[in-house]
Amino acid sequence: MAAESMTIAIALNNDFINNLDLSPASTVIEKLLQDGVVSYEQQLRFDINYNLEPGDPRELSEIPEVRLWFVRLDAKYPWLPFLLDWKAGEFCSLCRHACTTQFSSQEGIQYNPEALEIFLMHKIFILGDWLKQQDIPSLSRLKSMAQMLGYELDDAFFGIF
Repeated sequence: MAAESMTIAIALNNDFINNLDLSPASTVIEKLLQDGVVSYEQQLRFDINYNLEPGDPRELSEIPEVRLWFVRLDAKYPWLPFLLDWKAGEFCSLCRHACTTQFSSQEGIQYNPEALEIFLMHKIFILGDWLKQQDIPSLSRLKSMAQMLGYELDDAFFGIF
């Protein structure tokens, strides 16, 4: 099975999330690191089976325990967006856990624009350094990541760090 053609799913449930147990993700990510992480760019996704009480209308990104689990995962693997399946919305999901300020039934998820910008720049700096360490070209990857969140970054910006 070729790495370039498969998506890798990490299954999560209430127990893993409520106990901040990163083992399902760590097991997979550590294996990818050993196998040569560059082969697994944008192939990781999460299958979250988090049971809510009957009648609880919240989305996963509205659940504090789920958000905290992803914050913990991001702290352990700050370069994780490299592995996340952007087409499946996994990177945007990570942003939701970091930058959401409120939820509205009429308007949906509301982002704090300043928090989103800080999150993005934090990821740009971390990924820029990490990609250089891995000898992976970074400019187009970082610009694409910024564009996914509605930001245009000039090439000159990347020359200063």
